[in-house]
Amino acid sequence: MFYRWEGDELVLECHLQPGARQEGFAGVHGERLKIRIAAPPVDGKANDRLLAFLAGAFDVPRTQVRLLRGERSRQKRVAVTAPATLPVELGISRQEYCVAPSRSLD
Repeated sequence: MFYRWEGDELVLECHLQPGARQEGFAGVHGERLKIRIAAPPVDGKANDRLLAFLAGAFDVPRTQVRLLRGERSRQKRVAVTAPATLPVELGISRQEYCVAPSRSLD
């Protein structure tokens, strides 16, 4: 599985295809989500574009998307904090999203 929930963070294991003609999700590559990005893998441009793409896909500010691992690799681990939207084509379940129950003030 290419994702897991850690509290309110969605952690994605990704395989990046930089320099692509079209951007978007491209299915699963092994145990990773394949993502096509138009930016070249030069001076961090592909990483920056990946994080911006994921922020848009999950409807969160760019500051809520972090690269955890793989700065110089096609294999990346990315965290999205409190995603507002889960793209249907990814089949990600919110049922695994664990939030502590609210406490009563009684």
